[in-house]
Amino acid sequence: MTDSALPAGMQISAPVSAAQAEILTPEALAFVAELHRRFDSRRRELLAAREARQARLDAGELPDFLPETREVREGDWAISPLPQDLRDRRVEITGPVDRKMIINALNSGARMFMADFEDASSPTWDNVVDGQINLRDAVRRTITLEQGGKSYRLNEQTATLLVRPRGWHLPEKHVTVDGEEVAGAFFDFGLYFFHNAHELLSRGSGPYFYLPKMESHLEARLWNDVFTYAEQARGVAHGSIKGTVLIETILAAFEMDEILYELREHSAGLNCGRWDYIFSYIKKLRGDASRTLPDRAKVTMSTPMMTAYSKLAIRTCHRRGAPAIGGMSAFIPVKNDEAANERAFAQVRADKEREAENGHDGTWVAHPGMVALATEVFDRLMPDDNQIGSDKQREFTATAADLLTPPQGTVTEAGVRTNINVGIQYLAAWLRGSGAVPIHNLMEDAATAEISRAQLWQWLHHGAELEDGRTLTPELFGELYDDEVAKLGENFTDAAALFRDVATRTPLADFLTLPGYARLA
Repeated sequence: MTDSALPAGMQISAPVSAAQAEILTPEALAFVAELHRRFDSRRRELLAAREARQARLDAGELPDFLPETREVREGDWAISPLPQDLRDRRVEITGPVDRKMIINALNSGARMFMADFEDASSPTWDNVVDGQINLRDAVRRTITLEQGGKSYRLNEQTATLLVRPRGWHLPEKHVTVDGEEVAGAFFDFGLYFFHNAHELLSRGSGPYFYLPKMESHLEARLWNDVFTYAEQARGVAHGSIKGTVLIETILAAFEMDEILYELREHSAGLNCGRWDYIFSYIKKLRGDASRTLPDRAKVTMSTPMMTAYSKLAIRTCHRRGAPAIGGMSAFIPVKNDEAANERAFAQVRADKEREAENGHDGTWVAHPGMVALATEVFDRLMPDDNQIGSDKQREFTATAADLLTPPQGTVTEAGVRTNINVGIQYLAAWLRGSGAVPIHNLMEDAATAEISRAQLWQWLHHGAELEDGRTLTPELFGELYDDEVAKLGENFTDAAALFRDVATRTPLADFLTLPGYARLA
């Protein structure tokens, strides 16, 4: 793409194919550039505020409910009414924005499909821009694929489409405006909204989004202002955009009411993003040895800390007329091992029954093979479109201690080895361009890899005692790490070096995807 075809002040450093040029039109790019110029300074201020908050947490401050927003928490208000196609969200499937995944997910029988530019995608240039092509075609129902001797087409009835742009912290390094990298959030949101908002509304749906990794209601306020501007700029009715916020940071758990309030005219509720939530707990409370978590497999949604988080989301959402969507069970169908497959289905069934019984209005699955199971559970336990009007969790209360007290359990050598193995395997796949990766019969994405490396850091930093009585010293860690790398083989050498760096450097790196992104095309 020549500079003459770009808006003034914008540069693109990656090659642009003819098909990609249909997305990267001068008009669409001008819209992205305007988002950057209007809102990026606030985004950077909010990222600086995150760093300042982290410094206070490192100094011993603990998260708590904000005294200055008490009136919002205690006030009588509700979000705007939900559009018809967001009222029944009993099963949502998520996945990356590649063409086959989009077709299969939309055809899966799930009520919703979240197409993910974030944790389930590796943000190579081609993945990001080709993902926009795929979504444009999906919205217009022209998406097809011929692959491996098979033809893929959309069914007559498909899931409602939601899109998750990248979080506030992630740049789109291939695009600059006035010499500054454009935020991945503005790039992903801007292109999808520009090309598809009117088309979606004409088809009886709308531009619906999932909003990731927010740490405060002020970050939600920025999204709301972006939405309002985008609607005005493109001649779309105010409130047409709907955003579901993932409560996937420990700090956001203390501001659920406030986040809903900021987005109240654009809100479609909250989601319990459990894996990033656990990662955030470790990261934000990294200086406190008393917050050390046991093996990842022991930090389940049935532990008191995670139960309080889930029930508080339900109570908060339903009080405001908003849906509270449950989280992801990472188990997927297991081929060629019937016993393991039965265990996986039993795990998912128990997870979804707990969510439905507690009052969640829907849930996430990671694989089309789990849609029917999750649908059966919610059909049985949630006969109406949702549970917003139910009394479930109406009287529930949670204190700061309820949200912050870590679950009981031990750290084991097996847990250390699993985190090393999974983290390296995932990162290797991510560097090759794949963001959602089945490993050991679980669907791993960036969030679960973040838990792996953050736990290793926490255990090392605080000298965790293993179940067998040994202390996880740097020397023991090195032995275990080298052994796991040797088992994986030389194809994992680069990923192993990067993963070791982000799992051991001090202070703990904010996100493994930031140093990883520097290595992506």
